[in-house]
Amino acid sequence: MTHLNTTVTWVDARERLPRSGTPVAAAITGRYPADSATGSGADTALGEEFWLVRPMVFTTLHWSEDGAEHRDCFVDSDGVVRLPYGLAGEETVTHWAELPTLPGGTTHLVLGADVQSALQDAWGARPVT
Repeated sequence: MTHLNTTVTWVDARERLPRSGTPVAAAITGRYPADSATGSGADTALGEEFWLVRPMVFTTLHWSEDGAEHRDCFVDSDGVVRLPYGLAGEETVTHWAELPTLPGGTTHLVLGADVQSALQDAWGARPVT
């Protein structure tokens, strides 16, 4: 079997941002909306605080579907825009990390006829002929 371990280096989004177009793992913080069915106390009115990791792409310029312009932002696959921590926003990115390469390889992308041999290499088996 191929060596499949990787090391993640987190970067504080307040200190440095990735290059435009870079896919990253983004650590996002914010607050879930209040669930009116679970209670009416002061704490539940604010919702529950969270910190989680999502795959996103960083870009220096993004136009939302509604035509809004966003600069230096992280965008997820649903088109949700999140700004670096410290800027205005309900959910912000505290840290980011470059995504690891594909298992057993040195690239982030394999296309076409090379996919099956790359998968076989990662699984430690010989390509099927």
